[in-house]
Amino acid sequence: MDTRVLTIQDISCVGQCSLTVALPIISACGIETAILPGSVLSNHTAPGFSGWTFHDLTDEFYKILEQWKKEGIKFDAFYTGYVSTNQIQPILSIMQETAKENALKIIDPAMADNGKLYAGFSADFPKEMAKLCKGADFILPNLTEASFLLGIDYVGENYTREYIENVCKDLYKLGAKNVILTGVSFEKSKLGVAFYNGASFDYYFTPRLDLFLHGTGDIYSSAFIGALLNGKSAFKAASIAADFVCESIKQTIGDDKHWYGAKFEKALPYLIKRLESV
Repeated sequence: MDTRVLTIQDISCVGQCSLTVALPIISACGIETAILPGSVLSNHTAPGFSGWTFHDLTDEFYKILEQWKKEGIKFDAFYTGYVSTNQIQPILSIMQETAKENALKIIDPAMADNGKLYAGFSADFPKEMAKLCKGADFILPNLTEASFLLGIDYVGENYTREYIENVCKDLYKLGAKNVILTGVSFEKSKLGVAFYNGASFDYYFTPRLDLFLHGTGDIYSSAFIGALLNGKSAFKAASIAADFVCESIKQTIGDDKHWYGAKFEKALPYLIKRLESV
């Protein structure tokens, strides 16, 4: 039987992030991808754009849920990204009422980067996001998001392996079954992820490329889900996703006009080829 995943996050119409990343990447992996937009933005909110429009769609959540219940629509997996405070409880209800047996819950607590919360999030939002992380099969925070979830100071890149492993252990205590901490680096030339399943750690690193692009976290999470739902082990999926992000950045290097996101579309053949390999 085909697998159907529901992804819940915003649509930034321009900017190659959130749903405009998740839908094509997961679909390219051969997974039926249903969407629930939490809001519509003209473009993403990172520096570079002079401003943005925003329209909240939270009022539609319960209406959509009721219709899905009438139709008997169920999902094999859920993936959340950028959502707002008032959407946490509706999302929990949607997951509870439309989940097939043993449905996976993958949470990307997309709310912060480089030591700061994204524009529009209040200081109490991380506590609400922690409610979504509780009981998740996988959470995929970056180091900034991990710091906010745990209520600790962001240390930048000044950390040890012991620090990273303690952060993962504390994130696990929030109630997640597996932690994938992104943006981890112990060498200036490498960047990767720490994977913790509650018993042991694994790491995977790719070359650090000298180009920062918005939306790479969304690209990573989407590729991870696509690989995981294609039967790859969680760590293998985490590794493939890291390589895919790296390939997406390579496709963008040299194009100064494409500062707002990574050209992941041109890297999709690479991702599909990786999924076909053993």
